[in-house]
Amino acid sequence: MAEGGRLIRVLIVEDSPTIAKVLAAVINQDPQLIVAGVAADGREALEMVPKLRPDLITMDVVMPGLDGVETTKQIMARWPTPILILSASAAGGASRSLTALQYGALDVMPKAVFEQGAGWAASGAELVERIKLLARIKPITHPLAKLERPRLAGLPPLPKMEGTRRVVAIAASTGGPQALLAILRMLPKEWPCGLVIVQHIAEHFAAGLAEWLDAESPLSVRLADDGARIEPGVAYVAPAERQMRLGEGGVIRLTDDPPFDGHRPSATLLFESVARVYGAGVIGVILTGMGRDGVMGLQAVHAAGGTVLAQDEATSAIFGMPKAAIDAGVVDDIVPLPKMAAALIRALAQRPS
Repeated sequence: MAEGGRLIRVLIVEDSPTIAKVLAAVINQDPQLIVAGVAADGREALEMVPKLRPDLITMDVVMPGLDGVETTKQIMARWPTPILILSASAAGGASRSLTALQYGALDVMPKAVFEQGAGWAASGAELVERIKLLARIKPITHPLAKLERPRLAGLPPLPKMEGTRRVVAIAASTGGPQALLAILRMLPKEWPCGLVIVQHIAEHFAAGLAEWLDAESPLSVRLADDGARIEPGVAYVAPAERQMRLGEGGVIRLTDDPPFDGHRPSATLLFESVARVYGAGVIGVILTGMGRDGVMGLQAVHAAGGTVLAQDEATSAIFGMPKAAIDAGVVDDIVPLPKMAAALIRALAQRPS
């Protein structure tokens, strides 16, 4: 339910009448949700949003005329509303979906199962739960003038790294792609150690996430490969539905091990592995997201003498994961997202004991 016990009102933006009908059936069958309207394209959506004031918008990305990216950009600048991107993973859909996240959409979900028109019960349940979660988030306005690439000026100088073994390990969930972009864009190309990332994201979007971050940041960003040795200035994104750990010598190990605490990839398994290999040389970062993934792993990082940074509540889409780490007593510094790059540099400058 929305505030005051009223129904959560959803605007569907979808150019396929068939898919729109399926989505409406899924949403309307839940007693806490109701479809407030259906827009067949971006321009129609821009007309309907100020009139309907929905609690959440499901947004197709690839549409004729005004596509979902530009529509999201306009809505978030004028009438900030939680937006869930429903997109195909092929034909540019993944890349456009991630760009929509940059402009303020909260999450992305594949819609292929709804296109098939059958066997969508499980995905329908997931869609309903995602809508209920995201509708509670208070979105921020994204003024168009502030969507430019940030400048690197004002960061502390990079420390010298001779004789030190360091790694940055980052975990994120809902709101994570935007947070990762904000951080990686601010890190200089000469970043002196490797970064490993667990981002909870739908299976077909992990590769697109790595490509998107690579195109938008000074660092090289790659989808992690089993057996690869991490390199300075390179960020490695865990593939969806694989567990990622670091072995001796900073070698990436990918496995098909079952989900840990409900997650694959698991941030806890990654944090535990980097703590074993790098000890006090680890900088663990926990970003926006729901739940507790990563907390047990950060306990290992903390016990090994590593540094743990958590995103603050004001800049987190969902404060669940950072708050759980803070409550566990393993966080060294709580950092607003715009200051995270500087905090990472300061942490690097502290020589491991």
